Amino acid sequence: MNALRVTTAAAGLALMGVGVSLLGDVRDPMGVLLWLGGAVVLHDALIAPLVLLVGLVVVRGGARGPVRGALLVAGALTAVALPVLLRPGRTANPSVLPLDYPRNWLIALAAVAVLTGVWFGGRRYRSD
Repeated sequence: MNALRVTTAAAGLALMGVGVSLLGDVRDPMGVLLWLGGAVVLHDALIAPLVLLVGLVVVRGGARGPVRGALLVAGALTAVALPVLLRPGRTANPSVLPLDYPRNWLIALAAVAVLTGVWFGGRRYRSD
């Protein structure tokens, strides 16, 4: 077996062990199970089909590189914004989250989409 695979497998097992050990400190294990179940359903019912559909469009449209990059950036932006998006509302300390994060997340996603379109359009224009 490849040394990189062994190292990666060992790191994965170690991280799973950390996760299992942290479950002992959870006050509401049913809430965790509900959240994990919801994540599985969300992934299988929405995210995976959307990714497959986008992949099909990208392969047929010839925009593989730019769209992959845009999706990677959009996914990273969403991963960073997700905790705030899932818990909307005021906090006890207004200086903790002083901005309108859902609006700013949408603006950032729109900027990624526009810049990807401009980059892709410029690339097509240059090749003609």
